[in-house]
Amino acid sequence: MAGWSISDIPDQHGRTAVVTGANSGIGLVTARELARKGARVVLACRSESRGREAESAIRADVPGADVEFRPLDLADLTSVRDFAASYPYDRLDLLINNAGVMALPHSVTADGFETQFGINHLGHFALTGLLLPKLLGTPGARVVSLSSFMHAMANIDIGDLNSERRYSPWTAYSRSKTANLLFVHELARRLSAAGSEVVAAAAHPGYANTNLQAAGARMAGQKTKERFMQTGNRIFAQSAASGALPTLYAATAPDVRPDSFTGPRILGWRGAPAPSWRLSWSTNDVAGERLWVASEQLTGVTYEGLKS
Repeated sequence: MAGWSISDIPDQHGRTAVVTGANSGIGLVTARELARKGARVVLACRSESRGREAESAIRADVPGADVEFRPLDLADLTSVRDFAASYPYDRLDLLINNAGVMALPHSVTADGFETQFGINHLGHFALTGLLLPKLLGTPGARVVSLSSFMHAMANIDIGDLNSERRYSPWTAYSRSKTANLLFVHELARRLSAAGSEVVAAAAHPGYANTNLQAAGARMAGQKTKERFMQTGNRIFAQSAASGALPTLYAATAPDVRPDSFTGPRILGWRGAPAPSWRLSWSTNDVAGERLWVASEQLTGVTYEGLKS
């Protein structure tokens, strides 16, 4: 793993990948580099205009790239179901659960879920479950879910998953990132129990310069905070290309283990991919199962063939 870079991505010809949030930042880099290595890549994005722009940008950068935009709004379970139902291919080698929102003012999804929990966790939980038959039918398939070192700031509250008692933007974000890790932990356990070779792994980008950090302040109309976040990105953050390396490693490196967590090597902040630290609450079997059951109830999506 030492010094692993984009040039180390294995050949991806014959493989099909879905990357959520592929229109910008880490998702765009991930989709572009998988396409550069020969994968057919589905750009699953909420905004059609930005998704089409990303599609054109990748084709301009990678002549002959096999990429296509398909609409997916993770804040709307109807959209998630429509995406899965219209998925046109027989195989799915890589599902990259990349899309996310950070520290937003309080709002709810189309289905009434707190937005950060709804998009970052429940939307991807439903998407993965609905695409599970394709994953199970594809040898060597992987699911890679993006979390964050910010998971260390808050454990989930199983009795208040939608932050109805009290809402803090950063606490809600951190809880959603813990949920991402618990999802991977429980998915990996269930896949193993079912005898499946599908690998469920997690990754995080460290501190990468993307649109994510300033979005919450922008939505809240906090111009000073928005400029502060943008300045911090320019001075301290690594590039989106560097931030995408842990995701690309988790998706393609041959030695990735189920329930592994890959992040930047230097203090989890920047650098080449390496095994990342995680708090023990993100590998708690009881919490993982309770979150799974709650997620099935909230989304109405059950994972056929993967029982507790």
